[in-house]
Amino acid sequence: MAAAGVEPRHAVGWQRSLTLPLGTADRGILSSCPTDLISTAECPDVNRLRVLLANERQDRLADVAAVVAGLGHEVIVPQIEVSEVGPVTAREQPDVAFVGLGASSQHALELIEQIVHEAACPVVALLHEPDPGFVIEAARRGIFAYITDGDPQEWQNSIEIVLRRFAEFRDLEGAFKRRAITERAKGILMERYAVDEEGAFRMLRDHARRTQTVLVETAQSIVDGRLLTGEP
Repeated sequence: MAAAGVEPRHAVGWQRSLTLPLGTADRGILSSCPTDLISTAECPDVNRLRVLLANERQDRLADVAAVVAGLGHEVIVPQIEVSEVGPVTAREQPDVAFVGLGASSQHALELIEQIVHEAACPVVALLHEPDPGFVIEAARRGIFAYITDGDPQEWQNSIEIVLRRFAEFRDLEGAFKRRAITERAKGILMERYAVDEEGAFRMLRDHARRTQTVLVETAQSIVDGRLLTGEP
């Protein structure tokens, strides 16, 4: 039985595609992208991410750490124990977490639960081979995506796809938050000064220009009650 909002499926033909089931409650979609169209040299640069790795297999931790570091991202101290991964996640606040499926699927699921509980970041499951049952259970616990490894180069490309997609997702999420803050500030100004939406935006824009600040910072100051423009 599939998790709510998720229809798990596996990548068929590892050399050609990567399937990413987005399992958190506010996503619930599937996407697939061809790994043979992605290369480190051809893709534009993205922000350096802090990546948490967790797996009960030490050898797999080392392999993934090498790939992630090779892509230019920071690897947070790899974790094996369920009891340790929660506190480390809360302290380090990673940008993204990779959890590998080792000898025990229950161990991996518990790692996922702890990380999802402690961090506002996506968790990606790393599978050595296809495992539909595990993917369904992991999706219920909130994984952002999963990767089934194979050829080392294709595996590296797939990890890069996930990291880049999350960087894009994070940028998009930030844009939505900035827009929401601006809309709230406009609403406050409209009520306070009895102006329409266009007038409220003009007040925001003009104040930001005069003070040489970013518009969203001006909006945040109004939402927080730290700024009164003093003019309709």
